[in-house]
Amino acid sequence: MAATGAETGGETARLVAWSDELRSVHTRLRNALRVVQDALAAGEPAQAASRDLLLFCHGFCTALTGHHEGEDRDLFPAIAAARPELRDTLAQLTRDHTMIAQLIGDLESAVASAAAPEELERHVTGIAAIMENHFRYEERQLLTVLETLALDADPASVLGPL
Repeated sequence: MAATGAETGGETARLVAWSDELRSVHTRLRNALRVVQDALAAGEPAQAASRDLLLFCHGFCTALTGHHEGEDRDLFPAIAAARPELRDTLAQLTRDHTMIAQLIGDLESAVASAAAPEELERHVTGIAAIMENHFRYEERQLLTVLETLALDADPASVLGPL
């Protein structure tokens, strides 16, 4: 169920919470990515870096994918219903999700094939750049909207299991 408009006390707090939830999830995803970037930058031996990236792909890649799937499934349709003028923005964000999913798949393939650390670092750097650009655009376009969006749903389902 989606609606717009701020009401009284508790309802206003719940409405603003969606923007807080999105910021919080983005921060946790950024932090998870930074851990892997730091491990790669430290020049760990290839075997250790591959183990770390395997954990990264299982954890971070799953979390990022879950975040985008939840937005596509629950959040973006609610925003489109409440704010039809944002449909082009939502379509761009959805295209970003598709591109990021491809990059994640490429990284997972590189990890599974025990690619060289330099190749793994290129994949991670590419994901980081696209992800950060996407998050900043999403935050600029949607945080204010989320402060006025009433969505009766579980934040973990809508924004991912982080």
